[in-house]
Amino acid sequence: MQRLTLIQPDDWHLHLRDGANMASIVAATARCFARAIVMPNLKPPITTVEQALAYRARIIATLPCDFNPLMTLYLTDNTPVAEISKLKENSDVMAVKYYPAGATTHSDSGVTDWHRVWGVLDAMQNHDIPLLIHGEVTDVNIDVFDREKVFIEKVLEPLLENFPSLRVVLEHITTQDAVEYIKTTKNNLYATITPHHLLMNRNDLFQGGIRPHHYCLPVLKREKHRQALLDAATSGNPKFFLGTDSAPHAVSAKETACGCAGIYSAPAALALYAEAFEQVQALDKLEGFASFYGADFYRLPRNTKTITLEKRAWEMPKYFEFGKEKVVPLRAGAEIYWVQN
Repeated sequence: MQRLTLIQPDDWHLHLRDGANMASIVAATARCFARAIVMPNLKPPITTVEQALAYRARIIATLPCDFNPLMTLYLTDNTPVAEISKLKENSDVMAVKYYPAGATTHSDSGVTDWHRVWGVLDAMQNHDIPLLIHGEVTDVNIDVFDREKVFIEKVLEPLLENFPSLRVVLEHITTQDAVEYIKTTKNNLYATITPHHLLMNRNDLFQGGIRPHHYCLPVLKREKHRQALLDAATSGNPKFFLGTDSAPHAVSAKETACGCAGIYSAPAALALYAEAFEQVQALDKLEGFASFYGADFYRLPRNTKTITLEKRAWEMPKYFEFGKEKVVPLRAGAEIYWVQN
């Protein structure tokens, strides 16, 4: 197949940062995706509907094209139940994000124990507000490669048992354990899968030395887990859909003694997904994964415009402007095998 036309996709998990940094990278997403679920882990975090709408206005003000950022609230131990009612009344704020405290970038204000947010979870269930979860435990005694599996066992399973009608997205899943759990559990649990977890395994962190621009959280896993993710993404199962988790950091924050977690994939996200799907001769399944299942989960209309990918190699730039600094994208200086027309 040399050309692939599909309904315009959406990105259901995206980091845009703020200010000049955001203004310099948001167009990379907007040229491909019609909508995106924007993460709230700024400094300080987006914890109220008022803050989320102000952030949305800042994003829109930078864009010359039609793009719809859909906002989220950052769940803390102190999130008031009343804020959930406000969220339900505003269609531009779609969901609440659960970061275990200390799990990833700017998660220090996250949830320390899910029992502390019981009232908020109950209100979300009653108002039918989706909960988006970074699914890792933060116990230092748990191996970093096991933190997703343990989170499912110790946190997610009892949470779902106590809130059986709560709609949940386990974001950026990385393990065979997550795939099997989602496939066999109730219909209200879904997952997003990133392009980097479909294309790389943990060996890619160490090719020729430590590769800081391949470091993300949850961290890349063994090849068997990559294969399980690829099988899930290309299965046609609507419980799995696209979420890039594109997360830019300045070079100075990545290439340092204690570098930040995050992979910037936005400049070629859809092309990278196409490459992964092509590996298993499943390009016919890409449209559902990229354009249909996420919209259906969020109960939004599917897009009607189309975009076309052409099978033609091009070289990814070695960096992009990121405010006053630079950001290195996934596949910097290397070939990308599909291009968006």
